[in-house]
Amino acid sequence: MTTFVRRHRLAVFFGLTFLLTWWSWPFQALGLAPTAHWTVGPLLAALIVLALTEGRAGFLDLGARMIRWRVGWGPWAFAVLVPLAVLALAAAGNVVVWGAPVPDLAALSLGDLLLVAAVRIVNPLDGPLGEEPGWRGYAVPRLQARYSPLAGALGLGVVVALWHLPLVTTGQLAPIGLPVTFAITIVYWWLFNRSRGSVLLTMVFHIAQGTVAYAALGFTGADAARMDWLTGGLWALLALGLVLGDRAAWRSAPASAVVREQVPAVVR
Repeated sequence: MTTFVRRHRLAVFFGLTFLLTWWSWPFQALGLAPTAHWTVGPLLAALIVLALTEGRAGFLDLGARMIRWRVGWGPWAFAVLVPLAVLALAAAGNVVVWGAPVPDLAALSLGDLLLVAAVRIVNPLDGPLGEEPGWRGYAVPRLQARYSPLAGALGLGVVVALWHLPLVTTGQLAPIGLPVTFAITIVYWWLFNRSRGSVLLTMVFHIAQGTVAYAALGFTGADAARMDWLTGGLWALLALGLVLGDRAAWRSAPASAVVREQVPAVVR
């Protein structure tokens, strides 16, 4: 079994990720489980596969990526400011074009937002810690040992979008969220490579992307639903802009963002 996992570690990782995330979906449909989607799936899958294949060296590599903060001011600015800029532009469009209520920014508490962000970075049942060490920390460096960054990003975008399917069926995610997830996976991939393979930066990006809820800005009903389309369109445009505007980033990955697997020899 260990030899099989070592030879097919990426396939096993993806299979375990879906199994550990989707296992409760049928039980939730029958009213026997509180959720249909366990966000911790990618993290658990990565830890299991690393334990069976690479051991201490694999854990050290993942751990180093999760605390890699010396990546320059540019990636940090992108990770923190771009999600907030996307939210601000979408909110402005919602107000100016469609007449949504003007957000009362004075009602937002900076202390509360920072507290939520701090909890999200250590909570494995939330997206930043539950997803990023798996998708970006484990899968991306190994995919880049086999494929170009662009091919890998497109493939992983399909996988991650499909992984969110239970949230759509239970009404926790609008259907538009699936193609938006595909687009934003491309953005995550670009940030990961431009930050020298830092999972910490993708976690910060994930936190900045989802900490401010539409309801906190005063958007409800049709106005909140419109925000999904507006932010989704902006993420798609950003992904396209990164692909077309930084073509060098999609031809080859930096060595710091690649992990080459050691496949064991066949025992005869």
